[in-house]
Amino acid sequence: MLRGGLSETRPATPEIQKMVDEVKPQLEEKTKASYQEFKAIEYKTQVVQGGIYYIKVQVGNNRYIHIKVMQHLPGQSEKTLELSAYQTDKSKEDELTSFSSRTPEGV
Repeated sequence: MLRGGLSETRPATPEIQKMVDEVKPQLEEKTKASYQEFKAIEYKTQVVQGGIYYIKVQVGNNRYIHIKVMQHLPGQSEKTLELSAYQTDKSKEDELTSFSSRTPEGV
């Protein structure tokens, strides 16, 4: 993968689930919602200074959210992991793509 390019889609791992669990409170604060189910399904990565993870998360029966998580290098930020954007109203079939905080479906 080239620096800055998006990887192929991969099945979520326990490490990805741990990341998702860590940023869950940030998402709940931004969406003003509480998620009983919050399961990482698949993800893509983008190599930049640190890393960007695009993760498909199941939040209920046939309900999905795509989240963008920044993994900062040590000393770059107070938080190692930061939810930088999200897209709601996604389906299981929706492909993970690169998105910014200015998308109509996210913040």
